[in-house]
Parts: sequence; C-alpha cells; structure tokens
Amino acid sequence: MGTGRRDFGELGAKLEKHLERLPDYAQRAQEKLQQYFPPEGAPRQRANPLRRPVPPRPSISDVPVFAEARSRWEQWNAPAAKLERRKRRASRALTLWIILTLLCGLFAFATGFGLIGAGGLSEAFGGIAGAIVFGTLGVRSGLRLRQLSRTELPVSTTPPPLPSPNSAAREPMERLAEGEASLAELLRQLAETVVPDISVEDARKTAAEAASALRGLAGRIQAIERARRSAPAGERKALDAAIRTLREQLDDGLDGYGALIAAAGHAVAAGGSGLQQDALTDATDRLAGLAIALRELS
Repeated sequence: MGTGRRDFGELGAKLEKHLERLPDYAQRAQEKLQQYFPPEGAPRQRANPLRRPVPPRPSISDVPVFAEARSRWEQWNAPAAKLERRKRRASRALTLWIILTLLCGLFAFATGFGLIGAGGLSEAFGGIAGAIVFGTLGVRSGLRLRQLSRTELPVSTTPPPLPSPNSAAREPMERLAEGEASLAELLRQLAETVVPDISVEDARKTAAEAASALRGLAGRIQAIERARRSAPAGERKALDAAIRTLREQLDDGLDGYGALIAAAGHAVAAGGSGLQQDALTDATDRLAGLAIALRELS
C-alpha cells in the first residue's frame, strides 16, 4: 500500500515537471514548424542543418569534352568551311574529268591511226565519244569552281564560340565579346555625330583586327592547355608558365581594347567634339600597334 502511494507521488511529480516545461516544448515545436513553413519574407531554413548543400548540377556544355566537340562541330558547319569543302570537291572533279578526257583522246588517236587494232574512224569512235563526254563534265566542273571562287561569304553576326569554362582564356573572351557589343553600339552612335566617317570606320576596322588577334592568342592558350593534359608531370610546370605569360599578354590586349571603348564613349558623351575626336584617333592608333604585336605573337 505504501509502495503504491509512493509510486503515485513520483508520477505526480513527473507530471508537474512536464507541465512546467510545456512552454519550452511549445517553443521548440514552433521552431521546427518554421523550418518547413517559414513566415512570409523570411528565408526558408534547411530541415537538416548538418546536411551539406547540394552543388548546382553542371550543364553538359560545361564538360570540356563536349565543349570541344561542340566547337569542332560549329567550325565544320561554318560557311567558310563549307565553301572551302565545295571548292575542293569541284577541283578534284575537274582534275578527274581532265585525266579521263586525255586518256580517251589518246585512245582515240591510237585506235584511229592503227596503233591499237585495225585503225579507222569506227575504231576511234568510242574514244572520241568518251573524250566529248568527259570534256563536257570537265567544263562544267571548271565553271562551278570559278563560280565558287567568286562567291563572297555573308558577314556572320553570330559571335565565335567561347573557350571551355575551365580554360584560362574563357574569362578574357567573355570580356572581349561584351566589349565588341559595346563598341559596335558606340560607333553606330558616333556615325550620327560630326565625327568624320573615316575616323569611325578606321576605329571599327582596327577593333576588328585587334579582336581577331586576341582570339588567335586565346587559341594558342587553348592549344597549350590541351597539350598540358597529355604531357608528362615534369613538363606541366613549364606549360603552366607559358599559359600564364600568354594570359598576361591577353589581358594587356584587352586593356588596349577597353581604352578604345572608353575613348568612343567619351566622344559620344561630348557629341563628337574636336578634343574627343583626337582622343579617339590616338586610342585607335595605339590599338592598331597593339594588334600588330599580338598578331606577331599569335
């Protein structure tokens, strides 16, 4: 009997203890609830604070192998590459028809004069017919090759493909693409001011030459990076140093390109005043010299 009373007393004490801690339980429950249903305007907390954040899934175009394959596919389908392949096919066909025409002509001559067979026109008829057919095909191939040689490619408006994301040339080429778009807009606006058209065209031509030289330098960086992946471990340090040197030269070239953009921007802001025209001309001359140096490097 005494034991049951003592157990009832212990149970009552535990119950009172839990009743006292009810506010704590309610606060913890509210915190757990806010993890799943945060109030409006508050960032949602993770349900498990020990769980590591999941990194964003990389795109398939960011994988170096797929990026390189995509770049080669775009180069294969470029209008210039297609035109060059058509020229080669027309040239090979022309060579084949010329050879067959000559062979048929020699056969007709040999059979007609009795060097092969009994001789006579009837014996040489097959060779003459073959020479006429193959000669006609040769003329058509020659006209086709002439037409392709005179074909002018349309100016491509699509920007060249960027290097792979893990390449040292990726970030500079992104800056170059943005700079080209900005400069094109600035030069378009300058053409509507009092700035002479020859100055605007000179700046546009110089910028295009500099961009081509910068992309050539970026191509060298990518080539060295590909060589580094298959080079022995002892040779990679020297290749890394070469990549750093070319990257510095690439950054210097982009600084010169940016100076031309800045000069064009000041000229647009000033409405094409004489002082800003001189600054634009000086920036164009400096970029032209830099483009020549970069072209020699690439």
